[in-house]
Amino acid sequence: MTRTADVVLAGRSCRVIDLPAVAGEALARLPWLHRVMLENLLRRAPPDDPALGAVAGWLAQGRSGAEIPFNPGRILMHDTTCGPALVDIAGSRAALAEAGGDPGRLNPVLPVDVSTDHSVCVDVFGRPDALRRNMEAEFTRNVERYRLMKWATRALSNVTVHPPGTGIMHTINLERLATVVTTETRDGVLWAVPDTLIGTDSHTPMINGIGVLAWGVGGLEAESVMFGMPVAMRVPEVVGVRLSGRLRDGVLATDLALRVTNLLRATPLSGRFVEFFGPGVPGLSAGDRAVVANMAPEYGSSSGYFPVDGRTLDYLRATGRPEAHVAFVEAYARRVGLWFDPDATPCYDAVLALDLDTVAVALAGPRRPQDLLTPDRTRAVLAPLRRPGVPAPSAADPVPDAAVALAAITSCTNTSDPRLLLAAGLVARKARALGLAPKAWVKTSLAPGSPTAERTLRRSGLLSDLEALGFSIVGYGCTTCIGNSGPLPQAVTDAVAARGILAVAVLSGNRNFPGRVHPGLEAGFLASPPLVVAYALAGDVDRDILHDPLATTPDGRPVRLAEIWPTGAEIDAVTAAAARAGDYAPAYDAAEANPAWAGLDAPDSALYPWDPASTYIRRPPFAQVRGEERLGRYLADPILVVGDDITTDHISPAGPVPAGSEAAAYLIERGEDPRDLNVFSARRGNWEAMLRGLFTNKAVRNLLGRDIPPGSTVFAPTGEVLPLWRAAARYEGANRPVVIVAGERYGMGSSRDWAAKGASLLGARAVLATSFERIHRSNLVNMGVLPLLLPPGRHPDSLALRPGDRLQVDAAPDRLRPRGEIPVTLRRADGTGAALACRAAVETSLEVEVLAAGGVIPMILQRTLRSPARAGGPAA
Repeated sequence: MTRTADVVLAGRSCRVIDLPAVAGEALARLPWLHRVMLENLLRRAPPDDPALGAVAGWLAQGRSGAEIPFNPGRILMHDTTCGPALVDIAGSRAALAEAGGDPGRLNPVLPVDVSTDHSVCVDVFGRPDALRRNMEAEFTRNVERYRLMKWATRALSNVTVHPPGTGIMHTINLERLATVVTTETRDGVLWAVPDTLIGTDSHTPMINGIGVLAWGVGGLEAESVMFGMPVAMRVPEVVGVRLSGRLRDGVLATDLALRVTNLLRATPLSGRFVEFFGPGVPGLSAGDRAVVANMAPEYGSSSGYFPVDGRTLDYLRATGRPEAHVAFVEAYARRVGLWFDPDATPCYDAVLALDLDTVAVALAGPRRPQDLLTPDRTRAVLAPLRRPGVPAPSAADPVPDAAVALAAITSCTNTSDPRLLLAAGLVARKARALGLAPKAWVKTSLAPGSPTAERTLRRSGLLSDLEALGFSIVGYGCTTCIGNSGPLPQAVTDAVAARGILAVAVLSGNRNFPGRVHPGLEAGFLASPPLVVAYALAGDVDRDILHDPLATTPDGRPVRLAEIWPTGAEIDAVTAAAARAGDYAPAYDAAEANPAWAGLDAPDSALYPWDPASTYIRRPPFAQVRGEERLGRYLADPILVVGDDITTDHISPAGPVPAGSEAAAYLIERGEDPRDLNVFSARRGNWEAMLRGLFTNKAVRNLLGRDIPPGSTVFAPTGEVLPLWRAAARYEGANRPVVIVAGERYGMGSSRDWAAKGASLLGARAVLATSFERIHRSNLVNMGVLPLLLPPGRHPDSLALRPGDRLQVDAAPDRLRPRGEIPVTLRRADGTGAALACRAAVETSLEVEVLAAGGVIPMILQRTLRSPARAGGPAA
């Protein structure tokens, strides 16, 4: 098979994988993302690689179930996933040294970019100095974590940390890091190759909006790739979404993303990829596409891929990429068959259709991002959550029921598209001109994706309008969307306590799970940035905001949304006048020169110097050369039984450490200030703090019994109700294995590997669920915990497990196969039982190896000790 061709692309001589020559007419049948994967396989695989045997069938059928290795070109992380990963690496280096190895050999073998965006909190808002004051607090709280990150830049090769204030990782990726097409030199030959990556955040597919193939993985999988192991995967099934028509005037990218999320959540997507095609695609800007692609984890897919086309080139020019590079991208994509054709219909495993003309202004909520609704239905969907007989507001307590407590323009999803921010600014300008202002009880905030947005907003004059309405910039980070919303306004807290009102959040984010945005809020609505401003003006969601008056002018005239909603032409005009391609590099250069970061002292030793008194950084017990053996035949107690839609937020929280919690007690005992315990996402380097926070979200119900507090269980031998971590220690002391049982979509949400590390630290040898979300399933495998699928018709509700019931699991290493059957027998305390034909949620032979090794960290360390080759690389 002739794989390569030497070509000249936009004046540059280079070598490429010649997909048209390899595939011939069959290339047109392949989805574009399959073409990128095929290029990656052909470029990396040696002639005797068994994965190459799948190529002929893949081309003939347009699909394949074969296992292939995928080798991304780079890795993207953020501070709260890189923190645990760096602690793992520091612990692994220590374990390697103790085993007689050279810790300096454990180094990343490909570029790793780290953003610092996930821990900044909205402590100060609604004032011009909010950004400065929040950043000062950020450094004060997190200086120890930042020293760890800076240690990594000195001790590890290929690691670049983008300091606090630089922006959200996905915006940085779009605006600064992504090349779409890049080059690499191998054996003295310059190759042109697609830009590909994996990221330790589930919203990594945002970069799919400009034709870069990438998806989110857990931190553990990223660690394996970092040290030379490929992403082992089956050739994925691809669901095609055929777009036709155009978005109507006034309908924004957010509305499209929420509609797509609702559409695709009704389709089984676990382990499948999504690609958009059809005549409607060219009408969407790169910004529109990025917003839709960002929501891939919310619609349950690994990707939301838009192939390379003229809109990609427009975006590269608009963000300051050199014209020579833009020409190079176009020449490569056309030459190797990666250029998009709106008239083509590749062979997809399933096809869904969406007419863009039918998309309307929308919300999602109040508890899940896939629950699409028109704005006139907010009152109806909140009815089940409200208390009856809530007293009416008064002059002394004016906060209404269904009050908007948080109105946040936040999140990578929507703040990375300048058009959406400018639309919000136009709503603010028109409202300000009418004398309107947000209600006094609404906490307003604006957290753009990058400092470039500030320059665009300021040049347009709209930043002053937003600031006048309380939407001052509070930080360049995730803020409210990740749960770092800071305290609620006191008026709201008082009204909830005194009158029992239901308070809600309205945010331009991607998730609204109960308690995620703020532990005191059970309801939240996802909305476009301009709609967030409108709800801040209204002060409640107890209305049809599209048609009812949302506010009153100082002279008493009611104002409806249509009066202040911008047209598409207005948004385009202000975008054209305010946006500058020359803003991007200087804005990032200025942010990278953060003096607080530059002046931060950090260790420069090969081994990290552990501080036994630290409450942020503790050596993890699972970073060992020999992993704990969890496979085998055993009789296990269910330590926890939960229902459907238990997210990684429910399993391992990211928001504030609550006063009075087990984690708070642990931290206070070690000298931390009880008034400021920081957020769980900043404590992810301390396994003991994280262990005590597991499953403490108040929405989690342990189905082993009634009225079991969140984060607790029944210790079966005695019947005591104990915190999970204490019960786990008791089970371990009694030499009784434990498992976790769950319902549908277990582990949906973010990529945080702490949800799987927590299961491991609780001693779980397996998790039995009705279905798993992709990244959490992978994280469990990488922690050595076996994910098992319950048989059809068997659900935690119907199993009705009680303390004393046990599960006999027969998962001997020699019988474990990808997707193979694992016999499980339910042995009830009363002597009855039932057989459960479970299936291993294990996708590849490499995952079988990982489980047998006790997890990916022991596997990496064992390979490093065995091989004189590159650290962590595959054994010869």
